[in-house]
Amino acid sequence: MSSEALRKTPLKESFTVQGRVLGALLIREVITRYGRHNIGFLWLFVEPMLFTLGVTALWTATKSIHGSDLPIAAFALTGYSTVLLWRNLPGRTIGAIRADSALLYHRNIKPLDIYLARIFLEVGGASISFIVLGVLFIAIEWISPPEDILMVATGWFGIAWFGAALAIFLGTASYLSELVNKFWHPFSYLLFPLSGAAFLVSVLPRNFQEIVLLLPMVHGVELVRDGYFGSKFTPIYDLSYLLVFNLVLSVIALMFLRYVSRRVVPG
Repeated sequence: MSSEALRKTPLKESFTVQGRVLGALLIREVITRYGRHNIGFLWLFVEPMLFTLGVTALWTATKSIHGSDLPIAAFALTGYSTVLLWRNLPGRTIGAIRADSALLYHRNIKPLDIYLARIFLEVGGASISFIVLGVLFIAIEWISPPEDILMVATGWFGIAWFGAALAIFLGTASYLSELVNKFWHPFSYLLFPLSGAAFLVSVLPRNFQEIVLLLPMVHGVELVRDGYFGSKFTPIYDLSYLLVFNLVLSVIALMFLRYVSRRVVPG
């Protein structure tokens, strides 16, 4: 075997072990959260689907006005599906290290693995829900097919990245202080009406636009909607702002994670 192959082998083995660890944690998380009864792991994406369908039905019944002539189904799908990403992810990671501290007795399991398993599971469920509902609404002609699928995917990835970075940051911070859990839930409710799920940025007053565009998830929602029906409204977003914000938040989150990982005591 060549020296180059020898150098590559440990790295390949590391990725193999990492994949097996994450796979095992994912299976464990699914069984722990959903069990084997009723529809089991199908709740992973049925639950977010029911949430979005409920909002769509409520808006349709009340004839809610969202500042445009876009179909309510399309508006709800592109708005409330994205909320499940940035809002639910931290809820799964806050307190996760303490809850699963016994797993850290295994030398191959690190706090990051616990977070990633929960993040992948939540993102996967929300993504499946978004895709299934999109296909369903298109099939029954409630909405038209996306104008630019790549743009929709880019916006969805941007929001998922933001939610993952926020989840790791708040998850590690919650290990240092239990106040994080107490403050995040009311704070997330306050952020919800400003997240872009229930409005278009273009219909807001100029001063208020500048305020809401400070929130990264607003740029992601506008990008998703631009990909779905950008020709029917004027999207306002800055992809570079979203990416830079996510990158900075990711670095901060990983710094916190490194600090906490050195102080975690398996329980």
